[in-house]
Amino acid sequence: MKFAVVVGTRPEIIKMAPVVRACVAQRLPCLIHTGQHYSFELDGVFFQECGLPAPHYNLEVGSGSAAYQIGAIITRMETVLARERPNVVLVEGDTNSVLGAGLAAHKLGIPVGHVEAGLRSYDRSMPEEINRILTDHCSDYLFAPTARARDILLSEGVAAERVHVTGNTIVDELLFQRPRAERPEVFHRFDVERGRFALATVHRAENTSDEGRLRGIFQGLADAGRALDVPVLVALHPRTSARLSMLGISVEGGVRMLPPLGYLDFLGLHAGAALMLTDSGGLQEEACCLRVPCVTLRDNTERPESVDVGANLLSGAEPGRILQCAQAMIARPRDWENPFGDGRSGQRIVALLTEGAQTAPVKTTATDERRLIPT
Repeated sequence: MKFAVVVGTRPEIIKMAPVVRACVAQRLPCLIHTGQHYSFELDGVFFQECGLPAPHYNLEVGSGSAAYQIGAIITRMETVLARERPNVVLVEGDTNSVLGAGLAAHKLGIPVGHVEAGLRSYDRSMPEEINRILTDHCSDYLFAPTARARDILLSEGVAAERVHVTGNTIVDELLFQRPRAERPEVFHRFDVERGRFALATVHRAENTSDEGRLRGIFQGLADAGRALDVPVLVALHPRTSARLSMLGISVEGGVRMLPPLGYLDFLGLHAGAALMLTDSGGLQEEACCLRVPCVTLRDNTERPESVDVGANLLSGAEPGRILQCAQAMIARPRDWENPFGDGRSGQRIVALLTEGAQTAPVKTTATDERRLIPT
């Protein structure tokens, strides 16, 4: 048996790490990196810190339009899958890497397993929403992190036997890495005290491509920092930094830009923060699990469970609303329940696949057989 585990971005590396380790224990994986994130700060350091083997293949797709990235991934994945012939191809999340790899495997008749299936924002203007819907509906194994995600899949006509509630692998990784992330020196480096600063990230296209939203968010961060009397440390994607520079958006007050950080340093900061302000989906889950109050800088979320348990509020990009939500969240008791699992999701996924793959051989047509022959 062989599982091909595909990653392409920093969040995928982190969330697939428990699955890869469970596969390595059974000598099952072929690890494929699409290269969607391609700098050491965005990908290499995460392989190291998560204790993962070097990828067997790097497709070196790099940056570009969605059409370019998805097309290049499909083309290059086909060659790799033809050579490796895995029993299952595993993808995680909602990026171009996920959709491209899932489509390539599906077209070759190789079963696809989608980790974190069934998430929906119901905002079809988001590229991620289209990616996750299409990936779900071409997958053979759908690993839903929560019962809500399972119910969404069933309501869309996905057969019940294909859906498995496993919990979210982010819980596995947090429990595994939390002791290693306890680094008091990281607070000294940025001249902050544990529990006396806010942490923020901004990277989604809906916020960075819209000048009004981007200006509103950074005004809101500055206003929240002043009102709460805490510095706001902001970790930015390179694309966001470039947009701020191009638009001449200045950073006010106690808002401080972070240099590129590895996973453990960022996790250490996150665990010690008084508040998280983010447009990241994964960080909403992480904040909920760490019991750090979260304000989501978006108008919707595909992680409504965090809102339901009281760990998160949606602020959008309007400065006044960001300030209001920040004040409300920082005052809340951190006693909510964790809705995202028990920390054994990776092992559960591999166990389900090991059992399922034994009875689900690779499906090919005569045409596919010819195409699968390496040249």
